[in-house]
Amino acid sequence: MFEKEYDVIVVGGGHAGAEAAAAAANMGSKTLLVTMNLQTIGQMSCNPAMGGIAKGQIVREIDALGGYSGIITDKSAIQFKMLNKSKGPAMWSPRAQNDRMRFAEEWRLALEKTALVDFYQEMVNGLLVEGDRVIGVRTSLGVDIKSRAVVLTNGTFLNGLIHIGDKQFGGGRAGEKSATGITEQLTDFGFQSGRMKTGTPPRVDGRSLDYSKMIIQPGDPNPEKFSFLESHTLKEQRDCHMTHTNSLVHELLKEGFDRSPMFNGRIKSIGPRYCPSIEDKINRFADKDSHQIFVEPEGWHTVEVYVNGFSTSLPEDIQYKALKSVVGFEGVKFFRPGYAIEYDYFPPTQLKHTLETKLVQNLYFAGQINGTTGYEEAASQGIMAGINAHLKINENEPFILQRDEAYIGVLIDDLITKGTEEPYRMFTSRAEYRTLLRQDNADLRLTPKSFEIGLAKEDRLIAMREKEKKSNEFIQFFKNTSFNPAQINPILEDVSSAPVKQSDKMFKVFSRPGVTMSHMLKLEKVSNYVDTNHLNREVLEQAEIQVKYAGYIAKEKNNADKLQRLENIKIPQNFDYSKLKSLSFEAREKLLSIQPATISQASRISGVSPSDISVLLVYMGR
Repeated sequence: MFEKEYDVIVVGGGHAGAEAAAAAANMGSKTLLVTMNLQTIGQMSCNPAMGGIAKGQIVREIDALGGYSGIITDKSAIQFKMLNKSKGPAMWSPRAQNDRMRFAEEWRLALEKTALVDFYQEMVNGLLVEGDRVIGVRTSLGVDIKSRAVVLTNGTFLNGLIHIGDKQFGGGRAGEKSATGITEQLTDFGFQSGRMKTGTPPRVDGRSLDYSKMIIQPGDPNPEKFSFLESHTLKEQRDCHMTHTNSLVHELLKEGFDRSPMFNGRIKSIGPRYCPSIEDKINRFADKDSHQIFVEPEGWHTVEVYVNGFSTSLPEDIQYKALKSVVGFEGVKFFRPGYAIEYDYFPPTQLKHTLETKLVQNLYFAGQINGTTGYEEAASQGIMAGINAHLKINENEPFILQRDEAYIGVLIDDLITKGTEEPYRMFTSRAEYRTLLRQDNADLRLTPKSFEIGLAKEDRLIAMREKEKKSNEFIQFFKNTSFNPAQINPILEDVSSAPVKQSDKMFKVFSRPGVTMSHMLKLEKVSNYVDTNHLNREVLEQAEIQVKYAGYIAKEKNNADKLQRLENIKIPQNFDYSKLKSLSFEAREKLLSIQPATISQASRISGVSPSDISVLLVYMGR
């Protein structure tokens, strides 16, 4: 069946696996995607949505690199929102509700149209390793498939154990069996493994809900999209709704706490801090009488509904009784109860920044196997692992994004240098350069880099260059063009800004707080320029941000450039820190374990102090 050797084998067909396979294949590697069920490629295992705070920036970055997540999100979206518009542009985050079935279908079709991707449905329960190098995989039927690199994206399937109340059974997802064999083999190789937990809420019949009692949650009036390419834009949207738990719901849920695997000791692993179960919320926030419940449709035509905010592993009878007491859910019918799942992961400090393992060459980990949570975090690791697997086997330089270049760079650097003992989730607060890492400029930051390594296609680069050119020219127009005080003062009065007495350049008045692009478009010179040059919304947005936040952007860029100097100071591979007696014991221990590649990376390791960095700099002659 498999007479020839593949370049890259990707194990797992979730968000990480799908992006990894697409990236490797689109760069020219003959790629095999092996998954236990070909019908669940790109499956949204939890909520039917993509993006959100910081996660939306990641999807834009994946798209800018030439990945598929943004395009597929646009094709299957049923609602779009730009979150945090009341804050500065560094905080703006796109989010889409999706049609779950269409999302998975679009992923399957996109991969089938990717010429160098082959598919095989079976469980992989072992790796083929020669010396310290992976050379393929072995399936549960005993089929050996050879390859030059392997990317593991096993999600929650490694020894997955599902909990509903006091019931537990093996599984990687509801209705699907867990994967065995890989953890045991990797620990034999010397890898450290751990256990993590995640959960999901009940799915219910939307026909049994009373939406008239809930608060409507519509999409944006003029919805945007994720992909920087010309892709599907929403013409109509489906509403979401919001309701709340109450004290009665909380009391009913507490009746099942003695049967809760979270509280009776059955679950010992740590769950996601920022997406707690409903029982955890009641326990941790005992002073709160209610919690928000978001009622999210699963698609255009299905009646299935996702009950966001009610993640639980309580017994199914308790779930049902409590949910019936939520306003609007009085007549609720369950499709399936919520559950928790425990699974194996491997602390990511065992990886290089390319996501290649330190112990086994050409073996890459991506997604929840690295201790992350979320579709977007997984997909971003998948595309980076796919890229680097292709580059490594073709003896090219690795592709590593720095912290000032992408949220993806922040994510991977956090995992590699700090590790994680709980499911890692991306937030804007994790990025020290978030003014640079905005959702609107992901293409400007990343498309040229991706084009250079052979992933992003020329159409992306052309579109990006056109946007960049038009934005820069528009900014220059504001710098060169003067305003008439009689025309500008009514605008300044509207925003309670001091009037001007004489003419000056538009850039100066546009930079004032409260003055927006919509205000400037009231000026005839500006509106004529926009119409004549056919400027679209993306160009207007980019120009406005560059004008209004020029000082902040320049300051952050300057800080990033200073720290970049430390990034350029390389630490020799397998450096013996034990001979530096001036290092603290903790720093020596952490540095020996993680083996940072640069001084900058070493400085971000928990337990390595500035004085330890000074010792290293002195030793390096700096």
